Amino acid sequence: MTNEELINKISSILPESTFDESGEFLEVNIPSSDLLTLLNELRINKSLDFDYLFCLTCVDWKEYLVMVYHLLSKELKHTIVIKATILDSMNPEIETICNIWRTAEFHEREVYDLFGVKFINHPDLRRLFLEESWIGYPLRKNYTDENMIEL
Repeated sequence: MTNEELINKISSILPESTFDESGEFLEVNIPSSDLLTLLNELRINKSLDFDYLFCLTCVDWKEYLVMVYHLLSKELKHTIVIKATILDSMNPEIETICNIWRTAEFHEREVYDLFGVKFINHPDLRRLFLEESWIGYPLRKNYTDENMIEL
């Protein structure tokens, strides 16, 4: 499926989506509140058939966070990147996608551990790498500790 065809399909599902074709993959930008609507359709719609979540991460832009989901259709051979903006950087929350792609469970735990994003309805949201007593989220721009070197 071409980028133009993907844009048309996704626009019919979520008209407020915006697109960026400047990178390696087609990027779809959405508000975090629309995440489940779009991702459920991308997974179950056989004409799209995004059956593989191969990367899930977060980007801290200081004023807001962006969840980034890389999806692939193994059968149809197309790839997209979904970027969901979380405006509340002080208390970031977004719905889990574990019920859509099971592999998201550990990816979401990693993002929770290192960025502090709370995944609503996650089946086992707890730290993955750091101790439960760890204070802060090391990949956030506002994180500091006594061992950091200031430049």
